[in-house]
Amino acid sequence: MSEIYGEQHRLLQQQFESTKLADRVKELIVLPEISAEHKAFIESRDMFFLTTIDHRGYPTCSYKGGSPGFIKVLDDKTLAFPSYDGNGMFLSMGNIEANNKIGMLLIDFETPHRVRIHGTAGIDKQDPLIREFPGATLLVRVLITEIFVNCPRYIHKYQRIESSKYTPKADFEAPLPPQWKRIDAVQDVLSEQEQAMVKQQGTITPEEYGELILKGQA
Repeated sequence: MSEIYGEQHRLLQQQFESTKLADRVKELIVLPEISAEHKAFIESRDMFFLTTIDHRGYPTCSYKGGSPGFIKVLDDKTLAFPSYDGNGMFLSMGNIEANNKIGMLLIDFETPHRVRIHGTAGIDKQDPLIREFPGATLLVRVLITEIFVNCPRYIHKYQRIESSKYTPKADFEAPLPPQWKRIDAVQDVLSEQEQAMVKQQGTITPEEYGELILKGQA
């Protein structure tokens, strides 16, 4: 496991006289592998935030959601999660192809509790494990570099109400297309199948889509 603190961190720790505290915290919580407690928490999550680095050096932060258990711990150094159908940009997946270093932030807003993960990732459309993730278009495997519990002090407490109606499940076909694919400006770049589905509902303008977002109907 590489040193988690660099010169830039040490300078700030010195300024705020927290060097000894930072070292002790690292000793207590930063681990190179997934513990049993981490495994239970990871596999109970139905969402997480993923950070990747693009070709310009910009960090990209993406929300990933699914059914509880959509992140699987394969062993004490490896986990896997699916990439579902999105908007066709493939920002996170493309970033991983170019730079395999990623970060993951898993939060339980109800408890609250959170875990941070750093690792190296790879994607494979032909991975045999993909069959265990209904609706997945790609599978991401992550080799853990470091994992640690993060202080929940500033996590606002929220209550989970319901799952997204688009969440892939076994033997379940999510309602298609998502509302943004009804926007008139994208009709000529949709697949024929998606265009046929849109015709059943009718197209909408970008302004109408914006109204649907504000109403929570997108």
